Amino acid sequence: MPQTLDAASVRIWCSRALEALGREREEIDAINVYPVADGDTGTNLYLTLESAAQAVEAVFAAHETGSSAPAAADAVRSMAHGALIGARGNSGTILAQLLRGMAERLCDGDHLAGALRRASALAREAVAHPVEGTILSVASAAAEAAESAPDDAARAAYEGARAALEATPGQLDVLSRAGVVDAGGRGLLAVLGALVEAVSGEAPVPPPLAHVRPGPEGLGAPAQPCADDGGPAFEVIYLLEAEDEAVARLRTRLDSLGDSLVVVGGDGLWNVHVHVDDAGAAVEAGVEAGRPYRIRITHFDLAAAPVREQVQRAVVVVVSGEGLAGLCAEAGATTVLARPGEPPVSGELVDAIRRAHAREVVLMPNSADLRHTAAAAAEQARTEGVRVALVPTRAAVQGIAALAVHEPDRRFDEDVVAMTAAAGATRYAEVTVAERQSWTTAGVCQEGDVLGLIDGDVAVIGTDLMTTATTVLDRMLAAGGELVTLVLGEGVADGDEVAAKLERHVRDTHLAVDTVLYRGGRGSTPLLIGVE
Repeated sequence: MPQTLDAASVRIWCSRALEALGREREEIDAINVYPVADGDTGTNLYLTLESAAQAVEAVFAAHETGSSAPAAADAVRSMAHGALIGARGNSGTILAQLLRGMAERLCDGDHLAGALRRASALAREAVAHPVEGTILSVASAAAEAAESAPDDAARAAYEGARAALEATPGQLDVLSRAGVVDAGGRGLLAVLGALVEAVSGEAPVPPPLAHVRPGPEGLGAPAQPCADDGGPAFEVIYLLEAEDEAVARLRTRLDSLGDSLVVVGGDGLWNVHVHVDDAGAAVEAGVEAGRPYRIRITHFDLAAAPVREQVQRAVVVVVSGEGLAGLCAEAGATTVLARPGEPPVSGELVDAIRRAHAREVVLMPNSADLRHTAAAAAEQARTEGVRVALVPTRAAVQGIAALAVHEPDRRFDEDVVAMTAAAGATRYAEVTVAERQSWTTAGVCQEGDVLGLIDGDVAVIGTDLMTTATTVLDRMLAAGGELVTLVLGEGVADGDEVAAKLERHVRDTHLAVDTVLYRGGRGSTPLLIGVE
């Protein structure tokens, strides 16, 4: 019987693939010479899979309190979407499209061999100028092998991919000269090996990791291309909300600007990757097509970039809302902007720690849901020689309180203790709008109800923001307080009037309590409240 996948198998696949790429990331980075020898293919594939795995875990988490289990279609669709929004680099973007192709067919009830064939075809369509000897060749070979043995499609795909990977140096001169196989193809083989384990319970024996010609540093030293190919200076990646017709025009425009163009996605959301000399023009083309965000621009010639002097200490903070990001940046923090429904993955936090370019870093996730992600990022940064302390802030107002007492000139441990104490002494609340009917700790809420959450639990269910907010404030201040912090979101109707009324309510009802108001900006929750 032809193989297929259920939800549990998708979950196992994601988990095993992430583990495999974690083990092989550095080796894959070391053999990365095409299309650019920037040594990050393994890292990019890992970050792409990490985002996919988090999306799948979120689907399973939604079923933990009930008796139902997620459908296979929901799991595989989430895997593809997570990979799309978290895709990094050329190979990561192609991997996201491969997963999207598989999701299309698996959601329609197709078997695994058919899904792999669709994945290969869709990935080739996404690349402006497909080149043999790359991840595309490995994916095609995997699909062909799977179709020849549909009853054992996963293992057949793995063996076909393995043979194709070994052949890549004979297909691409730059690989032959460097003495390596294709890095993206090597990563895909790891992902397919995890697929075999997910459907059969037996992991295939991977090929030897020694795919690098011995160099002055010994086996495993990063491969170097034989000559500078004079390619574009920048890699530009962004997510894009746009219609199909606009994306078709965007492809033509970006293809004229540079190379290594890959545009993946659909249904209004796309991930765009291109190598160009004019990064601004590539971003402007995205603006013309729709709304680009999560824009990431990397200069390939790091040696030519000015060297930034390393500072002693920095703060990295996750925030929701552009206004909060600006506020924290003014306070000297490096910010990671979290969009609604799209929490940052650990790789993004590691990138932010690197951008801070400090010997010591205080990391604040500002969300209970991000604590484990932040802990993983901190551990990774420590392996790179950075001293990282995690202050487990659960809300942006706690992060603001911690930043207010941050003193980079004091001893690191003392600074961390002071910031942790300030955050812990700040009770936090959120006033938001219910998106659906659900059970809460305060009773049943209906879609459109205004919810007041205190320290993460629903405490008030109301019909309007002002009444709910004043009730929340009174409950929080009943236990005392000296300072109220209000963070007002951009979408609040009559925001100035609401802010004035709330400040007046605190002043008139709770004597000797000061109030400070900040604007959360676009993407922020309607109202955040902190009481110190």
